[in-house]
Order: sequence, then structure tokens, then C-alpha cells
Amino acid sequence: MLWGLLCWCGSAGLAHAADDNAMVVEIAEPYLELHVGPGKSYPIFYVVERGDKVAIIKRRTDWYKVRTGKHKEGWAPRSDIEKTLTASGLKLRIKDTTQESFFSRHWEAGILGGGFEGSDAITLYTGYAFNPYLSTEVSLSQILGGFSDSLMMNLDVVAQPFNDWPVSPFFTLGTGVIDTHARKTVVEARDSTDQVSHAGVGFRVYLGRRFIFRAEYRNHVIFTQTDDNKEIDEWRAGFAFFY
Repeated sequence: MLWGLLCWCGSAGLAHAADDNAMVVEIAEPYLELHVGPGKSYPIFYVVERGDKVAIIKRRTDWYKVRTGKHKEGWAPRSDIEKTLTASGLKLRIKDTTQESFFSRHWEAGILGGGFEGSDAITLYTGYAFNPYLSTEVSLSQILGGFSDSLMMNLDVVAQPFNDWPVSPFFTLGTGVIDTHARKTVVEARDSTDQVSHAGVGFRVYLGRRFIFRAEYRNHVIFTQTDDNKEIDEWRAGFAFFY
């Protein structure tokens, strides 16, 4: 009866883990060593024997936090977790989820560099995806020209109709403000603050883990105070990360 009670307690602990959407696996090797933290430098504090079951709670890089039937929680390396057995008796196959995370990402931030009608430009941006196909971005660009320097801020809407492609095209529409300061040595140039709008097209490439390469072209229209609107072509590329 005591043995049955112990088995029930162990099963209850794993059942609780299952309620948390944790996967339960069986130890197939002679033992599984649990560390107090996610790394070999952390000491081993507990050993799970062959035939016992553990629930996988979460992952940190290549280390997995597990919970035993006796409510012991510790960390094991991926190489050991891959030797465990699933409920069907097969070895656990761990599929990296980083590319799936790329498809379902919400936040993105990065840095881009390129040319703004002959001037050098560098852009910092961050964006939030409402769903897999539509997101919004805020960007700040520093433009360094021969006669003047400009600071441009944009609010964009980004459509990504093929979000699940590793090389994924996108389209942008946006508006913002460009603040231009003339170099004092140039008489013809003047200071100005103007509205700017743009349309653009580009693509993202998933590089691995949480990193993206991004390149795009934009056609800007600057609505000047003299009603002499200017069209500016911009090419830029850079790297970003998502989370």
C-alpha cells in the first residue's frame, strides 16, 4: 500500500507538470544527472535512475529544466535529454524552434545602413507584429550629406504576405518628419522641418537563432514648405534580431 501511495504521488507530480503543457519522458540511460543551473559549471545535485520519468519544463539554449516525480527540479544538457524515451517508446527528437519563432515573431529591432540620394544614412528601428502578415515600425534615421545633415523619424505599416518563407518579401507605407540642418559654410542651404512619406519594398532572410538580414528600397516624397516636393530614393540593408 505504501508503494502504491508513493507511485501515486510521483504520478501526481508529473500530472501537474503535464497540466503546465510539459512533455513527460522516460530515462533510458542508466541515469540522468541534474545540475542546479543551465551549464556544466553548475554542480550536480540529483541523479534520476533508468525507468523514472521527468517532465521537461523549459529550455535555455542547449540546457533543459526538468521536474521529477519527487518534485526535484534541475537542469540537464540537450545531449542527455535526446537519449530519453517518449510515451511511444521512441527516442526523443528535439526540433529547434528558432525558425518557427521567426515565422511567429512579435518584436523586431535592428540597424540599417545605406544611401539616401547620394548621402550616407544609418537607421535604427523597432517593430511589432499584430499578426503574421501585418506589423508596424518606428524608425529614426541620421542622414549625413555634403551640404546638410538630417534627422528623419518615420512611422510605417509593413505587409508581409509570405511571412513563412525563409526569404520573405515585404512592402511598406509610412509617413514622418525630416529635420534638416544646413552646414554653416554653405550659403544656398537652409534649415527646414518637412513632412515625408514613402512607399517601399524589401526582403528579410532568416540567418539562424534570432537574427535576420534585411534589405529594402524606399521612394520618399518630401513635402517642402516651398511646395517644390522632392522625390528621394533610398537603398539600405542591415541586421536585426527578433523576440
